[in-house]
Amino acid sequence: MSPIPAASADALGPDVALLALPDVAAQLGIGVNHVHQALRERKLVSLRRTGVLYVPAEFLQEIGGETTIVKHLSGTITVLSDSGFTPDEMLDWLFTADDSLPGRPIDALRGDRGREVKRRAQALA
Repeated sequence: MSPIPAASADALGPDVALLALPDVAAQLGIGVNHVHQALRERKLVSLRRTGVLYVPAEFLQEIGGETTIVKHLSGTITVLSDSGFTPDEMLDWLFTADDSLPGRPIDALRGDRGREVKRRAQALA
């Protein structure tokens, strides 16, 4: 099995809420192995702190009483990865304010502006 790509511990500041993979699995109603697969398939990005993998809580969203991965997040991650971004750079880009959006790309994704975020990511290539 291929290793799970992960950003370094300091890729995000302490103000960003994180979920351990078992918590992600519980919220999504899937097994932890499926979360591992989502990380390998670039549907999510994780970071490693003290040997434990975490996912930013803002990557999950409740819609109609069901928790899902934020729409267009996986496509954005794929575009960034294909452009040569490392997991650290992906998290930095997603959580850093962009005046042209305005706001952080993760907020725009959560606010149903995914196509605009993906266009910005493609422009970085």
